[in-house]
Amino acid sequence: MPNPTHQFEAELLKANVDGAWIFVEVPEEFRPTQTLAWGRTPVSATVDGKPWDTSVWREKTGRSYLPVPKKIRKKKEPGDTVSVTISYKLDQGSTDDLRKLI
Repeated sequence: MPNPTHQFEAELLKANVDGAWIFVEVPEEFRPTQTLAWGRTPVSATVDGKPWDTSVWREKTGRSYLPVPKKIRKKKEPGDTVSVTISYKLDQGSTDDLRKLI
């Protein structure tokens, strides 16, 4: 059974350090329930119509973030809003996919 696709609007964010990634926070209702090493969960993502394969990263607080590289966001910068679609590549209800990837 394919994993559901989640769509949302989000503001681009950047940590307050030099060279930091630009990312969007994944809304709580769409955060992954399963992760791999380092809190990452593989996804197919689309931002403003530009698709790529990447990972959502979960931090210790439970928040999850999708990094958005410049080649995807083009001229958009922190503070701009983007349209996001993510589809998790792991079955979020089962550990079977985790075992296959490890």
